[in-house]
Amino acid sequence: MLDVTSKALFHGLAQVSALQRFASKYGMRRGGFARRFIAGETVAEAIDAVADLPGKGLGLTLDYLGESVASAVAAAAAATDYVGIIDQIVASGIERNISLKLTQLGLDVDRATAVDNMRRILEPADAAGFFVRIDMENSPYTDATISILETLRQQGHTSIGTVIQTCLKRSEGDIRKLNALGVRVRLVKGAYKEPRTVAYQQKSEVDAAFVDLMRLLMDEGTYPAIATHDPIMIETAKAYARSKGYANDRFEFQMLYGIRRDLQSALVAQGYRVRVYVPFGKQWYPYFMRRLGERPANVGFVLKGLLSDRS
Repeated sequence: MLDVTSKALFHGLAQVSALQRFASKYGMRRGGFARRFIAGETVAEAIDAVADLPGKGLGLTLDYLGESVASAVAAAAAATDYVGIIDQIVASGIERNISLKLTQLGLDVDRATAVDNMRRILEPADAAGFFVRIDMENSPYTDATISILETLRQQGHTSIGTVIQTCLKRSEGDIRKLNALGVRVRLVKGAYKEPRTVAYQQKSEVDAAFVDLMRLLMDEGTYPAIATHDPIMIETAKAYARSKGYANDRFEFQMLYGIRRDLQSALVAQGYRVRVYVPFGKQWYPYFMRRLGERPANVGFVLKGLLSDRS
């Protein structure tokens, strides 16, 4: 129950305006408490932060943070930002891989707005050889996310993938559908507070679902991404791949920027592919709080940073 309780706590803290103001003032300054987990507030800072990853044998995906945009104007502005980010990534020479959220592009306005803004991003992304991952948000958006992904693929945008959360009870059906379409899936446990009607509440249930869905993706999926920092889940995935005779390049592990760097390096040394999910942008606070709720062990690091910031 600890993971569910912590998710609820940090979900609540993410809504506290006073904490948001404090975080904005202190979190991202040099040496700030959020710098371990957020690569910067601008794409230039993010590109600089990931410059050493290729030399360590690590892949990357950049995620320009933002979500829950309420107007078509703001959604169009986010799409324009992403087009500029694509240009800067190309100019920098780093890996051409990005992640984004549909509510950042207007899904809460209407479906057509999100699709149009996705197409604005995918046209230059496809031309430049990018892979684009559509992040999965909380359960009310699952159907719309998968539907929009299907629409975009039908329109010829095939270098796109999405994310499936093992905490949701529906996820096996979603993965079977995506596998049949040849969609690249990123498998995660899930960082959102979800009701028990749609999601498992016990860690043991989420873990069991993760293992089952990992096996399904390895058997039938298209280059799945196994996204976890849990050593038990990682060892289980490695053991299953060995038992089936699957090559290490059939799948990849994914981890978050700033978390378990030791484990990232160890997996690369063992011959596995590892990609680092690299968030950046001014709208970092909600993401940051979800990461604390997902892995409470990070709280100690943040508290140390807060004390140093105030000293």
